[in-house]
Amino acid sequence: MPSRINLVLTYGLLVFIWATTPLAIVWSVADLHPMWALVLRFFIALPLAVSVLLLLKVKFPIHKIALSSYVAGSLSLIGSQIFTYAATPYLSSGLIALMFGLAPIMAGLIGRFGFQQKLASLQWLGMVTSIIGLAMICLSGSQKHVQPIGIVLMLMSVFAYSLSIFLVKKINANVQPMAQATGSILVSTILAILLLPWIWQHAPTHFPSPKSLLALTYTVVMASLIAMFCYFKLVQNLKATTLSLTTVMTPMLAILIGAYLNHEQLSAQVFVGASIILLGLCLYFYKDFNTYRRLKI
Repeated sequence: MPSRINLVLTYGLLVFIWATTPLAIVWSVADLHPMWALVLRFFIALPLAVSVLLLLKVKFPIHKIALSSYVAGSLSLIGSQIFTYAATPYLSSGLIALMFGLAPIMAGLIGRFGFQQKLASLQWLGMVTSIIGLAMICLSGSQKHVQPIGIVLMLMSVFAYSLSIFLVKKINANVQPMAQATGSILVSTILAILLLPWIWQHAPTHFPSPKSLLALTYTVVMASLIAMFCYFKLVQNLKATTLSLTTVMTPMLAILIGAYLNHEQLSAQVFVGASIILLGLCLYFYKDFNTYRRLKI
């Protein structure tokens, strides 16, 4: 088992990557059409993922249940990210991260109404609180980095991401994490190819700027590969409650990073709304906080 310091460093790296990825997505579309940035991301990620799979000598099953699991997993990749990339012209990178912070709440609603799972009273209170915060952001006025259409697109993205988790668990293909990730990337790449006829007119006519190219590389290497490795390593060695706390930590970091590096100026009302959303997340994870305080990593 990895040492405590090793796990803490891995945890910190994962939080950093998840907090900076939204800004990398925003920068990657600066010189590229958003859908082309998404397609190129999968085209580059697939051979890298296959290489890692071969290097680690992980079996890649192709039976019916495994294939179903890969399709379900792709919903959290291209199914979710197609809406995320579409939202980049309308939201700041920090707000994109904040919206993804709502994934546990969205998952709770899907579990309650789609899979008849029970929710505690405090979780319902957390949901209502976060919705109030989201409403404040939507009503903050039409700003460059805050537009309602972006909020709607991100809600669709978070829904697809959360639904994917439930479907993968329901299928229960018993596939190793690296194989699951590679299979989901493969399905996402195939679907990305199907997008080409619809976006061909927006094909890049010049080589992207170094900034866009570096950001695109970051989304592939850091967000798709290294973050995936860190996440599955932590899944195997930490309590799920401890790992879930990243949802509360990353949004505010992303907002600060976007404000400092990308000059994303947000109104006081947006910050108040973001704070209320984070309060709702804290209420939703109240039991997890107590568990985290009682248990050691």
